[in-house]
Amino acid sequence: MVDLKGYSRVGKAILCPAHPAEELRLFCELCDRPVCRDCVVGEHREHPCDFTGNVIHKHGDSVRELLRGTQPHVEALEEALAQIPQTHRALQERVEAVAADVRTFSEGYIRAIEEHRDKLLKQLEDIRGQKENALQLQKAQLEQLLADLRTGVEFTEHLLTSGSDLEILITKGVVVERLTKLNQVEYSARPSVDGRIRFSPHEKAGRCRGYEVYGAISTQEVDPAKCVLQGEDLHRAREKQTASFTLFCKDAAGESTGRGGDDIRVTVVPNDKKDSPVRTVVQDNKDGTYSISYTPKEPGIYTVLVCIKEQHVQGSPFTVTVRKRHRSHTGVFHCCTFCSSGGQKTACCACGGTMPGLSISLQGKSKSALTGRHWSQVLGTTRTTSSPLADLTSHPFKTGLLSPALLHSHHPGLRN
Repeated sequence: MVDLKGYSRVGKAILCPAHPAEELRLFCELCDRPVCRDCVVGEHREHPCDFTGNVIHKHGDSVRELLRGTQPHVEALEEALAQIPQTHRALQERVEAVAADVRTFSEGYIRAIEEHRDKLLKQLEDIRGQKENALQLQKAQLEQLLADLRTGVEFTEHLLTSGSDLEILITKGVVVERLTKLNQVEYSARPSVDGRIRFSPHEKAGRCRGYEVYGAISTQEVDPAKCVLQGEDLHRAREKQTASFTLFCKDAAGESTGRGGDDIRVTVVPNDKKDSPVRTVVQDNKDGTYSISYTPKEPGIYTVLVCIKEQHVQGSPFTVTVRKRHRSHTGVFHCCTFCSSGGQKTACCACGGTMPGLSISLQGKSKSALTGRHWSQVLGTTRTTSSPLADLTSHPFKTGLLSPALLHSHHPGLRN
C-alpha cells in the first residue's frame, strides 16, 4: 500500500480471468478495474483505459487518504481493547461488593427470621403449657368429684345393706344432705380447652435485629355474633356521596381481636334492583377494625350485608335510606323573593322552595307565608334585584329563620 507502483513492478504477473493468456496491464477508469488488451478491444471498447503504471499514483493517493482516516479507528479500538481488562476488574470488584452486601443482608435476615421463629415456637409452647394446665385442672377437679361421688355412693350402699333401721334413720339427714350437694355439683361431661390457635404468616410482627418480620400466633378467633358496626352513615346516606362506617371485630369474649387479616365480605344492593350491587371498599386497619365505604348512585332503600366467614355480623343485614343530594342555592332567599315579588302568594325561592308558615299581609295588598326554616346551603351570597333587600350579606334573615318579630323590625309596613 505504501508503494503500489513498486509492488506492481516486482510482483508476479496477474492474468486476466476472462482471457487467461493475457496479463492485466491496463485499468478501465469507467469500470474501475484492471483489464487486459483483449478486454480493451472487446468488452471495454471505447472505455477510457490506461496502463496501470500511469494511474497507480492517482488511485494510490485516494487509498492512502482513506487509510489515514482509518488508522485513528485502529488506535481507538486498540485503546478500547486495552481498557477491557481494567473494566472487567472493576466489574468483578463491584459484583463481589454487592455479593458481600447480599450475603450480609441475607445472613442477618436469616438470623432475624430464625430468632423470630424461635420466639414463635416459644410462644406456642407457652400456649400449649397454659392449655395443658387448664386441662390438668379439669382432670383434677373431675377426679376429686368422682372420688367424692364414689365415697358417697359406697357409704350409702353399705348403710342401706348393712345398717340397722335405727342407724339408717340416725344418719339419713347427713347422707341425704351429702348426696344432694354431690348431685348439684356442675361439671362438663366433655372436658376441653379452647383449641383456637392460629398462625397468620402475612401479619406484620414488628422488627427483629432491624429487619421487618412477618408471622404471628393468635389464640383469638373472631366471633361474627360479637362484632359491632358503628358510624353516622350506618342507616342513612346521600346519592352520589360516599357513605362509610366501621366494623369492630371481637372474639367470643367480646374483646377486640386487635389484628387484621379477616375475610370480610360486604354487599350493598338497592331493594328495587337486586341485580345491581353497589361497589364497596373494605380497608383493613390492621387493628381489628375495618373501614367500609360505598357510593350509592340513586336515592332509595338499600340493604347492606356484612359477613365474616360467611356468617352475618351483629346487626347484619340492615337497611339504609339514601336520600337525594342537597341542591346548591342560587343566592335568593325567601324574604327577598317575597319582597321583590310585591307579596305575591305564588312567590318561590330560586331553589324551588315555597314559603309555608304564618300568613302576613304586605301593606294590605296580599298575603303570603313567611315563617318556617329555609334550609339553604349557601349563606351570605348576593344577587342584583329591584328589592332593597338584595344585599344578603347584611340581611338579617340570611340565617333562613323568618320570625314575625324579626320581620316587623326590618319591615314596619308588614302587619298581621
